[in-house]
Formats: sequence, C-alpha cells, structure tokens
Amino acid sequence: MSTLNEEIEKHIKKLVNPLKEPEELLEVLKVKLTKKELKLLKSWAEEIPAEELQAQLNLDEERYGELSTKLIKKLNQERIKQAMCI
Repeated sequence: MSTLNEEIEKHIKKLVNPLKEPEELLEVLKVKLTKKELKLLKSWAEEIPAEELQAQLNLDEERYGELSTKLIKKLNQERIKQAMCI
C-alpha cells in the first residue's frame, strides 16, 4: 500500500520541492480538492480496485474517468503544487 505522498508523486509531472508532511498535505488537499477527488486520491493510495471505488462514489465508468483526469490535472496546477510543497 502506497502513501498519499507517493500517490501524489506518481501523478505529478514535475515536482521541484519535496511534499509537505502527511498531516499538513492532507489539510491542503481538503481545501484544494472536492470531497470526491480527495476520496479518489486516498483510495488510489490504498490501492482499492476501480470497480469497488466506482460503487463507493456512485460513479459510472465514464464519470470515474472524467473525475480521475480532472484530479490529475488539478494536482499538476502550479498553484496547487506550490501549496503541497515545503
């Protein structure tokens, strides 16, 4: 099982500074992401299967894909990366 930090690092194209400590990072993410996006990111870190996650979040395949894409784009926005880094 990967950590939230490891999961975020997987999806960010270029990270200049190290990420904040897990507790601080979670606080930043709660402000910057929607509840569903945060739950999706946490579920990825916990390696929950996509089918199970779709059921938990009440999403069809298409909407799950859209949410995933939106989340990854958000994680790569400069202002969000700056907020997540030390």
